[in-house]
Amino acid sequence: MDRSRKAVVIGAGVAGIASSIRLAVKGFQVEVFEANDYPGGKLTAFQLGNYRFDAGPSLFTLPHLVDELFTLANRDPRDYFNYHTSNTACHYFFEDGTFLPFSADQDTLLKDVEEILKVDTAPLKAHLERSRYIYEKTKATFLERSLHHRSTYLSKEILSTIAAIPNLQLFTTMHEANERRLNHPKLVQIFDRYATYNGSDPYKAPGILNIIPHLEHGIGTFFPTDGMHGITNALVRLAEELGVTFHYGSKVNEISETAREIRGVKVNDAFHPAEIVVCNSDVKPAYKQLLKTIKAPEKTMKQEPSSSAMIFYWGIKDSFPQLDLHNIFFSENYKEEFSAIFDQGEVSDDPTVYIHVSSKLVPNDAPEGCESWFILVNVPSNSGQNWEEWRLRIRERVLQKLSRLLKKDIASLIEVEDYLDPVRIEQRTSSFAGALYGASSNDRMAAFFRHPNFSKVKGLYFVGGSVHPGGGIPLCLLSAKIATDMIK
Repeated sequence: MDRSRKAVVIGAGVAGIASSIRLAVKGFQVEVFEANDYPGGKLTAFQLGNYRFDAGPSLFTLPHLVDELFTLANRDPRDYFNYHTSNTACHYFFEDGTFLPFSADQDTLLKDVEEILKVDTAPLKAHLERSRYIYEKTKATFLERSLHHRSTYLSKEILSTIAAIPNLQLFTTMHEANERRLNHPKLVQIFDRYATYNGSDPYKAPGILNIIPHLEHGIGTFFPTDGMHGITNALVRLAEELGVTFHYGSKVNEISETAREIRGVKVNDAFHPAEIVVCNSDVKPAYKQLLKTIKAPEKTMKQEPSSSAMIFYWGIKDSFPQLDLHNIFFSENYKEEFSAIFDQGEVSDDPTVYIHVSSKLVPNDAPEGCESWFILVNVPSNSGQNWEEWRLRIRERVLQKLSRLLKKDIASLIEVEDYLDPVRIEQRTSSFAGALYGASSNDRMAAFFRHPNFSKVKGLYFVGGSVHPGGGIPLCLLSAKIATDMIK
């Protein structure tokens, strides 16, 4: 294969790695420059004493998008990467003592909801069906194609999407749609939670975001055998086998262009020529720091950042048989919490807690009889808050809540500890203001305001969670597909 054509990928996040694989398959000589000394971006891992932690995403959906990269390279995905289906998507604990397992199997889910909440499950079944409908009517146009390229609007799929617009809940908020269609406040609360999957507020975001539950309850949730970081390791291995060269600890200083045509990149003042540059860096700092002569698109730069997170990593010297991977603890002042995140820039007194006990699925993550806990609390993106003060305050609230619900003194069980806050997230991943998903989706036009996967500069493309179609592993992988499919 002729490898004379050179391509550079900026950033070894999952979208950058996927882009490098797709470019290598197309015949490019590919180099990836990563500022950190490890690949994966947010999808990485670390060790604390005898405990291993997946540092970033803890939910894995649409695994076929990972498998596709291996089959594209004529490899068997199972030789590189394995995963299993999670029987329960989430376990929900409420302050009034209600425990509600949300099974991935719809029949089991409906039965549990009927028995525990004492409600007719016909509205829930219809709600899940509507989620499937939204997914099927929009995925080909909103997720798998560029929203900014006219070919999308000339495709046969666009007619089906246009015809479905009255039923896509574009003109109501996610919360309004949930409250109108579901017949129990706890169900409304649960389905509002899906807005957090892309860092948005269900009281503002359009109802079309009710597409998200179908990923869990229609297609399924999964977990990699070696933990979430296994995705990164498998894709890097494939990329290297295809001839991709990774340069770690190599921060790109500038994207070089002349007359709106790519020339290459500068790394530590050394010039690396390339005819294709795929930028996996967050789009806002990319324009501010890397594209010295190109005016940033105003609408993209003004988009509201998504929420960020305060994440605690705790090695717990005890086991909790009642917990499993995706466990959610809700507080009761749910609306106030979202208001605090997106309006006031302050954390509420009783934050929503997401706790994931990964040691149940990866036994070697913790010593015998112990567990590795990943605890995520929604917080605003960084705008200069006193994060040290917030971290201590949130940590105390979380410990009080978990101790109360689990009836054990959790603080006394913490053997090792680390954390991420918006500042650290921004420092380690170059995510603007530490936002986890680039821009929020709190406006019905947010998807159209996201930066496209191409640019005004010939040969320059953008991938990752800050551009179309959005954040999260599946959408980042789709961004790589959309961008590289434009490259001949």
